[in-house]
Amino acid sequence: MDQRQNFLIPDYQEDEDEQLAEIYLSVLWQSGLLAVAYYNSGDCSIHFMPDTPETELLRLLSRALQTCKQRIIMGNFSSLPSNLSDSEKILHLSSIIPFDCPLMVCTLGGLLKYIDRHRIGIQLEDSNVGVPILSLRKYVMTDIVDMDQDTFSVLQIFKSEAHPSAYKMSSSVKEGLSLFGLLNRCQSKWGESSMRLWFMRPTCCHAELKSRLDAIEFFMAPRNQETTESLQGCLKRIKNIPLILKRMTLSSTKVSDWQVLYKTVYNAVCIGDICRTLPKTVALFSCISSAFNSDLHYIASVISKVVDFEESVTLKCFCIKPFVDPVVDDKKRRLQGLSDFLTEIARKELETLDNKIPSCSVIYMPLLGYLLSIERLPSMQESGDFEIEGLEFMFLSKDRAHYKSARTRELDAMLGDLHCDIRDHETMIMHQLQTLILEKSAVLHDVTEYAGQLDALLALAVAARENGYARPCYTQNNSITIREGRHPLMVFCSGTFVPNSAETAEKEKRIKILTGPNSCGKSVYLKQVGLIVFMALIGSYVPASYAEIGPIDGIFTRLQTRESVTLGLSTFMIDLNQVARAVNNATANSLVLVDEFGKGTNTVDGLSLLAAVLRHWISQGSSCPHIFLSTNFHSLIQLKILPEDPLVHYQTFEWCLDGEDLIFFYQLKDGVSEVSQAARVAAMAGMPEEIIRRGVEVSDLFRKGQAIHCLNQAAKEEKLEKCQKLVSGFLDLDLDDPQTDLQRYLCDQVLPFSSVL
Repeated sequence: MDQRQNFLIPDYQEDEDEQLAEIYLSVLWQSGLLAVAYYNSGDCSIHFMPDTPETELLRLLSRALQTCKQRIIMGNFSSLPSNLSDSEKILHLSSIIPFDCPLMVCTLGGLLKYIDRHRIGIQLEDSNVGVPILSLRKYVMTDIVDMDQDTFSVLQIFKSEAHPSAYKMSSSVKEGLSLFGLLNRCQSKWGESSMRLWFMRPTCCHAELKSRLDAIEFFMAPRNQETTESLQGCLKRIKNIPLILKRMTLSSTKVSDWQVLYKTVYNAVCIGDICRTLPKTVALFSCISSAFNSDLHYIASVISKVVDFEESVTLKCFCIKPFVDPVVDDKKRRLQGLSDFLTEIARKELETLDNKIPSCSVIYMPLLGYLLSIERLPSMQESGDFEIEGLEFMFLSKDRAHYKSARTRELDAMLGDLHCDIRDHETMIMHQLQTLILEKSAVLHDVTEYAGQLDALLALAVAARENGYARPCYTQNNSITIREGRHPLMVFCSGTFVPNSAETAEKEKRIKILTGPNSCGKSVYLKQVGLIVFMALIGSYVPASYAEIGPIDGIFTRLQTRESVTLGLSTFMIDLNQVARAVNNATANSLVLVDEFGKGTNTVDGLSLLAAVLRHWISQGSSCPHIFLSTNFHSLIQLKILPEDPLVHYQTFEWCLDGEDLIFFYQLKDGVSEVSQAARVAAMAGMPEEIIRRGVEVSDLFRKGQAIHCLNQAAKEEKLEKCQKLVSGFLDLDLDDPQTDLQRYLCDQVLPFSSVL
């Protein structure tokens, strides 16, 4: 059976009209990500969940991604105009369906194929009638904050980059400058996995967040520094337990596995003992105290009593300690005294041999038993020369002849194959030990789970202590309050940073419109707000003096630093997709970050769409999301396009002119800025002066509604005159005249003009 499989499960529920509605569910799991889609025949709607990380160990079948995308495009969506092309349909669907979630696309494609093949609800209709789909609705798992891949990317929560090492394969990647890379101080693989899972699944469950913050607060206290260091020292030695258990089930355990398992279990016991001394008000300490139970002590004890690590490393095989098994002990004692005994046997054998043989020895070889080894004599040339009376020739190796004698046969019968017997017996004991450990394996899985959580929390505590982060508060009021917030990555890169606050209330200041010159800090501020809120939603301390976060159920972004344009669409189309997702999915508890929306198209069109989106949110009143928006559309304010409403709050960044120099203070204040200072910012960036001068000239002409003329008008007129002359000459040609040499005309008259044109 393939490791992955797609399930389609029909279910039934009764609606208000007591009619049965069929539910068809499609679930897909792959590489730790879960995607779900289902069709409700009652209201002809499809519900889908974007790729979401989970912790179960399911493996389900993945369908071809491109095939599923095509199936979605060809779907019978009644709400879409019928005359849309494929590219236009993709554009429209992209505002609803996150096509950057491959598992969700596969799941939805599989569901569409199933309901179409079984003609759900239209069994009696003509074959040209498709299954009706009247709506597409997105949902997320309970307590999980809704975030798409674009948001993770533009906020730099994760950032993979090629590994610089020449010894790594070209496909190797490492974590670049990102929030995850900044906070990841984990000591173990399991801690990093737990932290990555928290980052991929920010939660709005206040109980879970409080539990994490309580643990971080405990570790940050100076009096608990020694405890923190002790736990981190133990966590370094928590290794890959699942891999070792898998090898045990396959009976392929190595000596190194036993060493690693013992060190892991021993340190897990230490972690459990430490946590039992810590306050049980921290939920994780209580869980570890109960989960790291006597089974863990039993495993550590039995490994310590049975396995002889020193001898196992020397002999490169599993060896047991003395007094574990009397049979093995007896055979090992006999084997230890065998050397002197064999020397005595060899002396007696030499007395019975020909005087020409100067010496001999008795050796042991697996499968062959005990042999008499004699140095090859000069007379031993032909096969018959090796015959010795009373001995049976066995083989010649390295100028030594090996024989069986009566005494060596007695040794075979008396001692047997001691080495193999010992190995076989110890292997049997190893299998018994494996069985005992596998019976107690549940506690080892708990070690992996809780050690990972503990390591992740310790890492967050270390990062918070080093960077001076503060504990966030959570409130049921639908508001966000951040005092003296800092962008965590910018602080890390620049060292100095001007903090800024952010505040929204339930019925006012929910729409922040930021204006100001280019490069004054608007984009950084938007990302700063997003990162601080995100850090609060993973249970981390935040870079602010104080932060109070209301119930956030989603973070939606339209921010800069897009690395590529997908699907061959313009930047403005992608802007529309991202803002449309926010309009379609954001609730009163969502955070929406929009940066320079509409700058990829005509100014009037971009301004109109921006104003329409903002008026839509303003009309929602207290149901409006938390919106932070930056723009250089000064007409939005100058023309008073937006209504005066307590929801709208205008802010800008302080700056001043020192002569011709533009100075930024990066300090947020109430008010508006009606100039972008693009020319001065371009000069600061190193743009040539003549280009800046021409840009200012064109801008002034455009603003005054005057004609914009070419810089070299005389050259342009001369070129136009030459073109007219060339066209006139060509029109005067009589192509019917046999004397007309068109080839010559082109070479003499047309080609010389090509360099001019």
